[in-house]
Amino acid sequence: MLKHCTPGPYWILLLGILSNALTAQTVKPEDKQLQKINVEEHLGAKIPLGLNFFNEEGVIVQLKDYFTPGKPVLLTLAYYECPMLCTLVLNGLNQAVRNLDWQPGEKFQMVTVSIDPGETPELAAKKKQAYVSGYDPELGKTGWAFLVGDQEPITRLAEAVGFKYFYDNERDEYAHPAVSIVLSDEGTISRYLYGIDQTPRDLKLALLEASQGKIGNTLDRFILYCYAYDPQSESYVLFASNLMRIGGIITIILLGGMLGFFWYREYRQQRDLNAKSGEGGS
Repeated sequence: MLKHCTPGPYWILLLGILSNALTAQTVKPEDKQLQKINVEEHLGAKIPLGLNFFNEEGVIVQLKDYFTPGKPVLLTLAYYECPMLCTLVLNGLNQAVRNLDWQPGEKFQMVTVSIDPGETPELAAKKKQAYVSGYDPELGKTGWAFLVGDQEPITRLAEAVGFKYFYDNERDEYAHPAVSIVLSDEGTISRYLYGIDQTPRDLKLALLEASQGKIGNTLDRFILYCYAYDPQSESYVLFASNLMRIGGIITIILLGGMLGFFWYREYRQQRDLNAKSGEGGS
């Protein structure tokens, strides 16, 4: 009976099963390492603002120095000698910020903290110069901070935001996730933005959300009302129920205006008729 069947699919199926088995054995040790790279979202939690770091000039600062009432904070954990991923994350973030109609230090603050305790303020200063040169000189100087620090404050900050990373001895580099964290002006974690390519829309909506509508104009707040963050797509999408509410309100306003117009026209017609009747009677 088998000679009447096509053997191809059976061989393909068998090879697929063997391939999967071999692959599972191959990547199993790799998975243990990859499990160390993760983000545990702590939405609504507050970060420790009293942690000490060094700024680009080698001066001791605390995280709270970068939190101003009414200004959300865009936090990134990276390291300045990273051969690839950190640069991609910061480049993507920088590009998205440049496409906003706000600048760092104007409506929001940016803070980048090195996860490598061996890095120096000099490295932080070089990295900062590479990114803030195109911004307004005053805003760029204070609007985006690049910090370094000892292992203890780095670990405490990473744990507070759920940033899981590890040092790979073989490659002599840090393995870490690609994420930016949006904080309220009180240090409360509001939103995680994943990936290396942030859209200006998502970035702006996340900042608006973190500020609870305190920054931006009326149109910005209206747009925020129309969008909601979707964890599945990791971006902001149109919020149908709010759109329906807005549509209902607009419909009521239009109907009210039309009814008012017809009522007023009928009222004028009746008034004119009464006036003519009064003239004829006299």
